[in-house]
Order: sequence, then structure tokens, then C-alpha cells
Amino acid sequence: TVVAEAVLEHRLVRDVAAAGAHGWTVTDARGRGSRGVRADEFEGDNVRLETIVAPDAAERFLAVLASDYFPHYAVVAWTTPAEVVRPEKYA
Repeated sequence: TVVAEAVLEHRLVRDVAAAGAHGWTVTDARGRGSRGVRADEFEGDNVRLETIVAPDAAERFLAVLASDYFPHYAVVAWTTPAEVVRPEKYA
């Protein structure tokens, strides 16, 4: 799961696909973090990108986030173990 500035959505989708994701969900997100509240149109909105991937794909994507996004943008990411109910969808 990644929460980031909405302006990064297309880049994030490109990079998660390149890391090995075959699908993802992007939704609008609001909140407060270490950089404060992103509350006006000038700062823009946030998005939440979620995907279920194998551990190696997650590590590749997290490495890209760490090198290309974290130093420059308001981005947070985390992993959560998931038990897939329909594993044939992810083969």
C-alpha cells in the first residue's frame, strides 16, 4: 500500500507494473502525516495505491519508492501479509 501525492499516480502505476504487479487499485485519500495536512487545491490531493504481489515484486517496488520517491515527495508505504481467497487470479 502506498499513499502519495495524486500528481504521482501515473508514475506510481508505471513503476508498480514494472516491478511485477498485474493489477492494482487507486483511490482518493485524505489525512495528516509528518508533512502536515494537505488541505488546499494548490497542494493537491493524495491517492492510495494498493496491490497484491509476490514478496520479490514488493521488494523491487519498495526499492524504487525508497530511491526515487521518498527523498522528494510526500509518500508513505507499507506491506501487510495477505491471504488470497482466489489464488488462481494471481497465478
